[in-house]
Amino acid sequence: MTAVPLHTRVDVAIRGIRSAAPVARRGGAGPSDDGHLLLGGAGSAVPLDPTSPYEVADGRLLLDGVDTGVDVAPVSRPLFYDLLTSDGVPYEKLARLHGKDVLATTVVQTCVRYAESQRCRFCAIEAPIATGATTRVKSPAQLAEVAEAAVRLDGVRQMVMTTGTSAARDRGARHLARCVRAVKQAVPHLPVQVQCEPPADLDVLQELKDAGADAIGIHVESLDDAVRARWMPGKSTVPLTEYDAAWREAVRVFGWNRVSTYLLVGLGEDPDELVAGAARLAAMGVYPFVVPFRPLAGTLAAGEAAPDPALVADVTARVAEALRAEGMRAADQRAGCAACGACSALSAAGA
Repeated sequence: MTAVPLHTRVDVAIRGIRSAAPVARRGGAGPSDDGHLLLGGAGSAVPLDPTSPYEVADGRLLLDGVDTGVDVAPVSRPLFYDLLTSDGVPYEKLARLHGKDVLATTVVQTCVRYAESQRCRFCAIEAPIATGATTRVKSPAQLAEVAEAAVRLDGVRQMVMTTGTSAARDRGARHLARCVRAVKQAVPHLPVQVQCEPPADLDVLQELKDAGADAIGIHVESLDDAVRARWMPGKSTVPLTEYDAAWREAVRVFGWNRVSTYLLVGLGEDPDELVAGAARLAAMGVYPFVVPFRPLAGTLAAGEAAPDPALVADVTARVAEALRAEGMRAADQRAGCAACGACSALSAAGA
């Protein structure tokens, strides 16, 4: 595996690559419009942009025609994409390959906060329903069937289950628990991360653990209330004190460095405060997964500017330093966004 310099990994994450990719994703709840490639042997989610100064030639990454020294290979289209469930649903509509060996699914593709006045500006969770790319709700039995095939046929090593937020007090976590239980019955040794908003009833975190979840992501995206109000008007009504309580309980239930949260770089948060907040999270046992914001088509933020790559590289390097100081490694998460690492440059920064 060839090490990818931090500045190159960040620049590619923002400016993309002129390339095709057999495995790609458009629309959805998180970073999307990506092709999944191996950069220096590591799974990477990279924007496919025909205007990018980066291109691939003979398995190498070129910048304005000059070899950067980084090897590039596409992630192969998985065999499980060609199958149907016993009730006739294409596996590809139920779960997708991320990075090089991660199975990912949104178990409920709708969100109680999706009205335009409430929606997170960077999110397009319901868009794939309209295009027929996915289904509204994935059943536990369907996901168990897909997971077994993905492990057997394509060597998948971990699974991520996220969900749109429901109006119930568990905010969708109990359906996640049912799905995890079914998958673990089918493939007991497959590590699974679940992702949800802080449930109003924190006892549900223990239910997720008891169902077999190995790790959990409780994603806040920003620790600045003014930024949250602008970018996440609905989600920002959940106060940061509730996130803090949920993170602490999740660390108690799942363990140190088995809990993570997304922090988006480029929403306008003061970078020093973002790094200080990430360091506080790391000291709590929560892995702060820093990812550059990207203005994706189909979201309310489509016209916004992408962050300066120098800013993203600086924040990423400082957060990586804080993680190393706490002895936190992404691989120890076992499953989830941090363990995968495809959407962030933290691995290139040594975290």
